[in-house]
Amino acid sequence: MLEVIDLHVRYGNIEALHGISFTVREGEMVALLGANGAGKTTTLHTLMRLPPPEGPVVTKGTIRFRGADLIGAPAHEVVAAHGIGLVPEGRHIFGNLTVMENLHIATFARKDRAAIKQDLDRVFALFPRLADRKNQRADTLSGGEQQMLAMGRAFMSGVRWILLDEPSMGLSPLLMQELFRVLKELNETGTTILVVEQNAHLALRYAHRAYVLETGRIVMEGPAHELAQNPEIKRAYLG
Repeated sequence: MLEVIDLHVRYGNIEALHGISFTVREGEMVALLGANGAGKTTTLHTLMRLPPPEGPVVTKGTIRFRGADLIGAPAHEVVAAHGIGLVPEGRHIFGNLTVMENLHIATFARKDRAAIKQDLDRVFALFPRLADRKNQRADTLSGGEQQMLAMGRAFMSGVRWILLDEPSMGLSPLLMQELFRVLKELNETGTTILVVEQNAHLALRYAHRAYVLETGRIVMEGPAHELAQNPEIKRAYLG
């Protein structure tokens, strides 16, 4: 479904990714692991084709999604035409709008009203707390509820291929588990997921496969259950 080949990207004169290659098959949940500064967020921003200054510049490499070349695609086309959505680190919801208004904003480019209603019902089934707070301002939600809203907003844009950047950041252990259970349910019902996550325990428990990034290079890859038993991974990420 996604094929990244020898990808090099820069921020100004600084090369952030040094020729990474990886794949994500349809129906998978794949994790990108690594320390701060490894290039995980840069990878997601590159896939979404975010323009500078937030997005890096591709200097070499290929990004293919369902056979289409994404290198020249603008960000809005990545979402609307290819069905890829990003849940960014820090959530970036609209705090002065209600839960419902945040969710409806994501449907701006959609015309399929019946499908929008179906997706809204699905979001509220996945996140009952959002249904209870649908008329509440987003900036009054807890951190966990805001993360749920950010995920629901991505889903409401009509995408079925979601990139998540540090979804468990700032959440309690209980909410982390709840969040990843929802991700597993989404994945099992047809959503392909690429997740950047510093909590390697969680990521390797729920993902099918994982890649490990270090300073802009992929240094390890494999089935998640095998990486979880790898002595190097245990020492560096699992404690």
